[in-house]
Amino acid sequence: MGDGAAVPEQVPEQVADRLRERVRDALAVLGPEQRIAATEAERAGRRPAAVTMTLLPVPGATGTGPLAQEVAFVLTRRARSLRAHSGQWALPGGRIDAGETAEQAGRREVAEEVGLDLGPDRVLGLLDDYPTRSGYVITPVVLWAGGAGEPVPNPDEVAELHRPPLAEIDGEPRFLTIPESDAPVIQVPLFDRFVHAPTGAVLHQFREVVLHGRRTRVAHLEQPVFAWR
Repeated sequence: MGDGAAVPEQVPEQVADRLRERVRDALAVLGPEQRIAATEAERAGRRPAAVTMTLLPVPGATGTGPLAQEVAFVLTRRARSLRAHSGQWALPGGRIDAGETAEQAGRREVAEEVGLDLGPDRVLGLLDDYPTRSGYVITPVVLWAGGAGEPVPNPDEVAELHRPPLAEIDGEPRFLTIPESDAPVIQVPLFDRFVHAPTGAVLHQFREVVLHGRRTRVAHLEQPVFAWR
């Protein structure tokens, strides 16, 4: 859904709750003992940040169909006025402030960027940490926003807001080689183009874990050189 699109019909509460629990159960593949957190060496010189997979039921969902078709996620294009990574595809998120957990930071950023006020009970789980070339360690937080209202973009931070179904990321990524790194650059197909890491890496791991039950790792996947700054 782009800015100004019609408001989707509401999904019955019992259907939304069923989808929420199905996602939570799927994330158990990457529970606390299986999840990979950044090492002290990886954290050295990097700032902590959180990004979110903020999930909503697709209008018309029954709760019994494939998750890829019945659950959507919030995706933004960053405002051109922002100093860092302007105009790029992004998941809602930002720096973790002193005293915050990744979960708290993710919920705060979702409220600031797309106007969704989500309580602690909306946290469904975490994906693996991802150290970035631009000096952050990103912790992806999975949030459930069904029944919390419609996301509304903050124009100071968000140029476009979309809510594609998970089916849009349920495709095989492309891996490229670059002379600057021995690690493969991941490209996730979306909207007839490609989304790169770190966003692409988060989308790929979420797809692998939640839609296919595979404990796939992504921290080793490379970003394109333009994202190193």
